[in-house]
Amino acid sequence: MSTDTVAADEAAHSENTGDTPVLEVTDLNVTFPGMNGNPDVHAVRGVSYSVTRGEVLGIVGESGSGKSVSSMAAMGLLPDHARITGSVRLHGEELLGLDDRTMARKRGKVISMVFQDPLSGLTPVYTVGDQLAEAVLVHDSRTPKARARARAVELLDLVGIPHPESRYRSFPHEFSGGMRQRVMIAMAMANNPDAIICDEPTTALDVTIQAQILDLLRTARRETGAAIVMITHDLGVVAGFVDRVLVMYAGRPVETGDVDQIYYGSRMPYTMGLLGAVPRTDMDRQGALVPIKGSPPSLTDLPTGCTFAPRCPIAEPECGMGEPGLLTIGAQPSREEVREFHTGTAPVTGPEDPGDPGDANEQRAACLRSGEIAEHRWTALDIYPVPEIPESAASDTPRENRPEMLRVTDLIKHHPLMKGMVLKRRVGTVYAVDGIDFDIREGETLALVGESGCGKSSTLMEIMGLDQPQRGRVEVMGRDTAGLGRSDRFRLRRDMQIVFQDPTSSLDPRMTVFEIISEPLRTHGTSQPETTARVYELLDLVGLDIEHATRFPAEFSGGQRQRIGIARALALEPKLLVLDEPVSALDVSIQAGVVNLLEELQARLGLSYLFVAHDLSVVRHIADRVAVMYLGRIVEIGETASVYTRPSHPYTRALLSAIPIPDPSRERARTHIVLNGDLPSPADPPSGCRFRTRCQKFITLSKPDQEQCMSIEPLVTPTNGGDQAAACHFVERQAGV
Repeated sequence: MSTDTVAADEAAHSENTGDTPVLEVTDLNVTFPGMNGNPDVHAVRGVSYSVTRGEVLGIVGESGSGKSVSSMAAMGLLPDHARITGSVRLHGEELLGLDDRTMARKRGKVISMVFQDPLSGLTPVYTVGDQLAEAVLVHDSRTPKARARARAVELLDLVGIPHPESRYRSFPHEFSGGMRQRVMIAMAMANNPDAIICDEPTTALDVTIQAQILDLLRTARRETGAAIVMITHDLGVVAGFVDRVLVMYAGRPVETGDVDQIYYGSRMPYTMGLLGAVPRTDMDRQGALVPIKGSPPSLTDLPTGCTFAPRCPIAEPECGMGEPGLLTIGAQPSREEVREFHTGTAPVTGPEDPGDPGDANEQRAACLRSGEIAEHRWTALDIYPVPEIPESAASDTPRENRPEMLRVTDLIKHHPLMKGMVLKRRVGTVYAVDGIDFDIREGETLALVGESGCGKSSTLMEIMGLDQPQRGRVEVMGRDTAGLGRSDRFRLRRDMQIVFQDPTSSLDPRMTVFEIISEPLRTHGTSQPETTARVYELLDLVGLDIEHATRFPAEFSGGQRQRIGIARALALEPKLLVLDEPVSALDVSIQAGVVNLLEELQARLGLSYLFVAHDLSVVRHIADRVAVMYLGRIVEIGETASVYTRPSHPYTRALLSAIPIPDPSRERARTHIVLNGDLPSPADPPSGCRFRTRCQKFITLSKPDQEQCMSIEPLVTPTNGGDQAAACHFVERQAGV
C-alpha cells in the first residue's frame, strides 16, 4: 500500500462536512444469474439514496425485499457471480468496480457494518479483545500493539461490557447474544468510520437488550459523527431512531421521505399496510390489525406493472400496464395518461431516470393513486378490508365464574449442572422454574413474558408433559396431571394442543398438508370420511383453500405454514391452546393476519390460550392477562390493561419503557429505562430479590432498604386492589410508561 494512497484515504475520511453526502447510492441493480437453466433473480432494482454526516436512514420492507442485498453490494461483499450495475459513491469516490484489496482498506476504516448475526460475524477461535485490536491494526500497522489493545479495552468499556480488562480475553461463545452484538458495534466504531450500515442489529434480541443496542448506536453516532443506514423490519425502532425512511418492495423503492411524512402521511398502499399491521402498546383496544393479503412476488417471476398490485386493495387495471416510477407526491401521471402511454397515443410526464434520487427531503411514492390518497387523506383503515373480530361469549361472564382450564401451583423445574466427561459429578443447579402460580379461565388469554432464559419455555414443557412435576401441581381442566395414567393422559391431550414458534421445523416436509392436519385425527381413531371432512373444514377455518391440501409445506409462505400448524392444533377440537412464540418468525404484514385469526378463533370456538412471547406489543393486543417472569419466578401478574398502564414492579416498568412505539412524536418524547448488564445466570441467581442487580429503583433506596432487598426474597402480593400483584418490597403503582 503506497503512502500516497493511505494519505488520500485519510483525507477523504476527515474532510466530510455539511450536507455533502457521505454515502450516495444511485440506480443500484443486483442480479444473481439462475443456475441450471433457472431464471435470474432480480434482487435489487433501481435503489437510490444518500446519507449525510450524522444522519440516519431507515430501510424497511418484508423479508426478500432486497434490503440486505443492497447493503452488501455497497460494502462490496456480494459473490463474484452477482451482476451489479449503478453507482455507490463514498465521499464522491465510486466503489463499484474496486478490487478487493482497495475495498478492504475502506471497510472498517471509512465505512463499516454491523451484521445481523454476531456469532457468525465473530471468529470463534480468537478472543473478542484480539479481534477488536486487529480491527485497529489492520488499518494502521504503525500503531503499537499495546496501544491497539488499550483501544480494544476502551471500546469494550464504551459499549457497556462489564470488567472490560478481563473480558478482553473472553471468546465469543462466552458472551450472551446482546453482548456479542455490542462487540460488533464496538468493532464498527473502532476506527471512527464516516458511514455505518446496520443490518437488522436488533433482530431476535429481547426488548431490554434492543434498547441497549439502540442506545449504543446513538452513542456511536455521537462519538464518530457517522452517517447510519439502519436496515430493519421493526417499525417501532424506525419511528424513534431514524431521520428518513426508504420503503422497499420486491427489490425496489416504493416510498421515501422523512420519518414524519411516512408515518403520518404515507401515500403508498404497501407502506400504509405495514404501519396498520403493527400492534400498538399505547392503545387500550386497537381493534383488528390491518392484514396485507398474499405474499411478496418471486424475484424470478415478477408481475407486469406494479409489483404490489396483486396484493393492493385499491389496484386498478392501469396498475398492471407498467411499473410506476418513484415520483414526488402529486407528480404521478393520471390513469388516463397511463392508458394513453401504453396504447402508444401519448407520453407520460415525469423523471426519465427511475433511479434519480431527486430531493432527499421530498416525499416520493411509486403508486399511480398516490395523488388520490393524498387528496382524500386515506389511511390504512380506509383502503384495507379489516375483519370484524366478534366478541367472545365468555367475556359476558365474570372471570371468577368461568371454569378453570389450567392451574399451576408452586411449579418447580430444576436441572442438575454436571461437570466431567467420564466421571460426571453435579456441581450446581439451574433454577429454570422456581415456584410459580397462575391460572387460565375459559375463553381467556394469559401471556407469559420476559427475557430469554427467564423460564417461559421450561414452564410450557412442564405443562405439556402432563406428568408429575418435580414439585408443585399442574391441573388441566380440573384434573391433576400427577395422577393421570397413560390412557387418561392420551385422552386429555385432545383438549390441550400446542402451536410451535417455527412452522418450518414443526411441519414434516415429506407430508402433504392433508396428511399433517389429519395425523392427530387418525391417531385418535377418527374414521376416514370424518377425517377428510374435518381437514377441509379446518383449511377453510384458518383461511386456506381446499386445493392446498395436496401441497407440501415448502410450497407455502411462513404465515401460511403457521396457519397449517394452527389447523393441526385445532383438529381434535381442543379447549386450551399453548402458543409458543407463534408470530415471532413472521413479517409484520403476515403477523397481523395470524394474530387476527387467533382472536377470531378464540371468539368463535371459546378457546383459552397460554401465549408465550417476547413481543410485548403483540401481547398488549391479544392477551387478557399477563404474567411477567424473571429468573424462573413471576414478578408481576394481572389484567393486561392494568399492568401496561400502571406497572408495579421495576422490571415490568423497564420492559414496557423499552418497547418502541410506531409513532415518531410519541417515541421521541418518551424516556426509556435502559437496564444495566444482562440477565444473571439461572444457575447462580442473586440472593434476596433476583432483580436487584439490575434494578433502577434499588440504587435510590436507603442502606437498610437495600439490605432487605439483598437478604429477603419478595413474595407476589396484591397491589392496590384488583387482581394485579407484584413481587417487590417497595411496590410503587404509577402511571403507564
